[in-house]
Amino acid sequence: MKKSPLTTGVVVTVPETAAEPATPPIDPSEYGYSEVRRGVPASAERFTVTSPDVRDGEALPADTWADAFGCTGDNRQLRLLWSGAPQATRSYAITMFDPDAPTGAGFWHWLVWDIPAGHTGVDTQLPADAIIGIGDSGKAGYLGPCPPGGDLTHHYEITVYALDVPTLDLPASTPPTVAAFTMSGHILGYARITGTARR
Repeated sequence: MKKSPLTTGVVVTVPETAAEPATPPIDPSEYGYSEVRRGVPASAERFTVTSPDVRDGEALPADTWADAFGCTGDNRQLRLLWSGAPQATRSYAITMFDPDAPTGAGFWHWLVWDIPAGHTGVDTQLPADAIIGIGDSGKAGYLGPCPPGGDLTHHYEITVYALDVPTLDLPASTPPTVAAFTMSGHILGYARITGTARR
């Protein structure tokens, strides 16, 4: 605090100017940044998902990184376990989305839907009835992280959705944004962990 000049015989203290926020990790002239609207209704319940591969907020392991776009990972699909989903759940879907991708619309890395309600996790193999969708890479199945070199830390939102229908009635070729939009009208609950990556 600093003292103001005496004008009435009373010393008035004035707060010092607040410190400026930290500089962003990349040059803001390179890209603008705006948050992508979430496709989860406010009424959706929360349940729990964990992974033996990554803890929430921590870096994704190297072998789960992409083997494309200049990255040389093994593209190993993440393993997930979930519990506490709403009782009315009739199927599950899984997505992995990067809201930090410099596209103006994020980047879908992984979409799977029509996972039967009796399942409580996925290993490196998906249930036989599941529909493996096409991500923004144009390829079906899991695509690990591969952020641009020198960019800010990217946050990969790995989400399990509990849905109120046994099937979304969508073919695997459905564009990811259309699949996410269709899913948004059937979400009873969701569980999420976020992994990070930077190079």
